[in-house]
Amino acid sequence: MSNSYPHELHLLVGGEWRGLNGRDAIPVVNPATGEVIGQLPTATEQDIDDALRAADEAFATWSQTSAWHRDAILKKAAALIDRRRERLATLLTIENGKPLADSQGELDRVIEAIVYCAEECKRAYGRILPPRSRLLVQSSVKRPVGPVAAFVPWNFPAFLAARKVAAALAAGCTVVLKPAEETPAICVELVRAFVDAGVPAGALNLLFGVPAQISQRLIASPVIRKISVTGSVPVGRLLATQAGQVLKPATMELGGHAPVLVFDDVDVDTAARACVAFKFRNAGQVCLSPSRFFVQAAIAPAFIQRFTELAQAIRVGNGLESGVQMGPLNNLRRLEAAQSLVEQAHGCGARVETGGRRLDGPGHFFPPTVLTQLPDSARILTEEPFCPVAPILVFDTLDDGIERANGVEFGLAAYAFTNQMERAAEFSERIDAAWIGINNFTPSLADAPIGGTKDSGLGYEGGPEGLDAYQHLRFISQANTLI
Repeated sequence: MSNSYPHELHLLVGGEWRGLNGRDAIPVVNPATGEVIGQLPTATEQDIDDALRAADEAFATWSQTSAWHRDAILKKAAALIDRRRERLATLLTIENGKPLADSQGELDRVIEAIVYCAEECKRAYGRILPPRSRLLVQSSVKRPVGPVAAFVPWNFPAFLAARKVAAALAAGCTVVLKPAEETPAICVELVRAFVDAGVPAGALNLLFGVPAQISQRLIASPVIRKISVTGSVPVGRLLATQAGQVLKPATMELGGHAPVLVFDDVDVDTAARACVAFKFRNAGQVCLSPSRFFVQAAIAPAFIQRFTELAQAIRVGNGLESGVQMGPLNNLRRLEAAQSLVEQAHGCGARVETGGRRLDGPGHFFPPTVLTQLPDSARILTEEPFCPVAPILVFDTLDDGIERANGVEFGLAAYAFTNQMERAAEFSERIDAAWIGINNFTPSLADAPIGGTKDSGLGYEGGPEGLDAYQHLRFISQANTLI
């Protein structure tokens, strides 16, 4: 079904779709087959400058568009995505690798995020302050911050782009969107839905190309007033530094290394099933993915056995095939990183319970892998794995488990399984993470704020906090006569 993939993709600049036309091309690869399926134009410096100019000019009118009109346009975009979902899900699976059912699920979240932001833009309330004089009316109001540069990775390209674009447009900002070059078609079609819904020319622009060139030029430009990034910690540090040099606010949702504490009072089979299902979702390429499993000693042998059995039963293959539960890694970099982490851990004493070696044949396939008996020197315990490798460790007491769970520089998500309310409450209070699940795993939600502690991020996306990120506050003190 790769023949349903567009051979030539496009940029969107000031309402104009721009194809190759002499521009350098980046090949797009199907991670399940290794074949080149499309050609992506690389933005020139002129394209970047034109996008900046368009975003600046469009801001003058879009920022003054009523919240009710923005609400209607965003809801129409969501309806168009829903109408086109079958084709969009196929494109997403072809270029990302995730199973078709997962692509459909991602589109559900795209629609939810857009509709939520549409509704929320009508609730961007300010407040009235008690005046210092009966002659004064004093208030604070929310206003759009200005044109936004938004950077999106390849693991959830549709949802992460939609969340940024919808929140920024809802707030009255214009956007220059820079998605990942690995997954361009889904973002092209997402942007097309916004344009078809009535987002005016220049209010939403789409660039692909050399990441460093585009990011440096966008962030340095005086047109851009806000940066929003989802990506790895190294990329986030670099872009946050660039933004800081020109004193621009930046929202950063960065990497994670989520611990899971499985206590000895739970049903082993139930906990193992939940952990396996969420761990190997999108082949482990999820910032919220559980990536360090700490199991209390009394149930550790049984949990490891059941977890391993369930991991071995996962059907791996091309996401377009019926019954496939896990697709390939998205690119060769992640495949090589997974192999390196397993080999290093095994070399210093870890036991490979299952998996551990690239699958034969075309594509970037790596099997669900379980590691036990890991020494502290195993890199996978301190580096974000972003792959289908699950290290399982044993802990004794709650204090021991929390201390080890907190022992990394990441603080995005953390999870615990226990039937004791006291343990759950103490875990929630003492764990150093911003997204916490007790006896369940929950993906990002449209109405819930997600951010990170430590190296995992700055600021929040989602919920009313996500819209606030694209607005600034003005204080107004108005007298009804000259005083």
